[in-house]
Amino acid sequence: MNPFRFHNPTVLYYGKGQIEQHLAAEVTRYGKRVLLVYGGGSIKRNGLYDKVMGILTEAGVQVFELPGVEPNPRLTTVYRGIQICRYEQIDLILAVGGGSVIDCAKGIAMGAKFDGDIWDVYQRKAKANDALPLGAILTLSATGSEMNAGGVITNWETKEKLGGSAPPHTFPRFSFCDPENTFTVPRDQTVYGTCDMLAHCFEHYFHPTHNTPLQQRLIESVIATIIETAPKALENPTDYDARETLMYCSTMALNGMINMGVEGDWACHAIEHEISAIYDIPHGGGLAIVFPNWMDYVVDAGPERFAQLGTRVFGIDPAGKSVDELAREAIAEVRAFFRRIGAPQRLADYGIGDEHIERMAEQAVRFRKLGSFKKLDKEDVAEILRRCL
Repeated sequence: MNPFRFHNPTVLYYGKGQIEQHLAAEVTRYGKRVLLVYGGGSIKRNGLYDKVMGILTEAGVQVFELPGVEPNPRLTTVYRGIQICRYEQIDLILAVGGGSVIDCAKGIAMGAKFDGDIWDVYQRKAKANDALPLGAILTLSATGSEMNAGGVITNWETKEKLGGSAPPHTFPRFSFCDPENTFTVPRDQTVYGTCDMLAHCFEHYFHPTHNTPLQQRLIESVIATIIETAPKALENPTDYDARETLMYCSTMALNGMINMGVEGDWACHAIEHEISAIYDIPHGGGLAIVFPNWMDYVVDAGPERFAQLGTRVFGIDPAGKSVDELAREAIAEVRAFFRRIGAPQRLADYGIGDEHIERMAEQAVRFRKLGSFKKLDKEDVAEILRRCL
């Protein structure tokens, strides 16, 4: 494995009743002027907004609000949040929502302390070295943003979607993860969240790093648990045990615990970002389309890893089969799972054609070639996108 240093400072509160017991103390640790960031209003419909506001009011906290964060959070929304933080001298940002809301809050937190245009950080023209403290209350199991430092923002004017971070400053100082807050998540959002957390596992799993047997088995265990649990949550959205397990899988898939010392691939995320930067499709839906087609394209770079996935996770019987055959069967199982839970299969499912393939491929590799499992240039990305049509 590669040499590494691991540090994750986020304090996690998992399970029922944690918000009521600990939110006031965690928030007031940082001050009494809080920016509450949230999305389209679901937290008002399910009662979470009233619960949080009641706790903060009782604790003497002055709350300023930034509602309306988009599913693919916009740079313009980040700018609005930065202005509020500076003008109102905000002490803490509290993100209540899914990964998009938390990602937006991370951009605001960096921007409030950054002397310049925060978009320069996402474009890799500058580096952020500080951020306002932020906390999170999670309402959707998907991105793992509740326990990592990264976030993705879309510049709708330039049709760019890029990630940025300033570790350790952009790790949430605390995150509350109560599975009951995911009971009212729409079915399609549960599907997209499942695809997203699986994609994070796959990005870690397919890599060229030598001697990572424990990391591989840890990742396989998370993948197997997601595949076993997601159908239960889809069948019964208020199944507490299923929602609790999915939420934990989401956190573990991208908090650094299962991939220490591993150089992940991340080509599929970069490709999907280019798709949703133009078409504004759900991130998890895009990943469900891209990943199997990426797998088909790169399988020859390491069929043994795919075969291992097939036998260990999907239970494929290896008797009488070559490594290549096992690898192809494993990819077919991935496709079949996405199909079973109702994930999109082709870009055509979103009405997307080939009109922007060249632009997307060029933008995807504008910083460097993609991937570590197999390096991809513009032509490779264009071919993968054509296979997604």
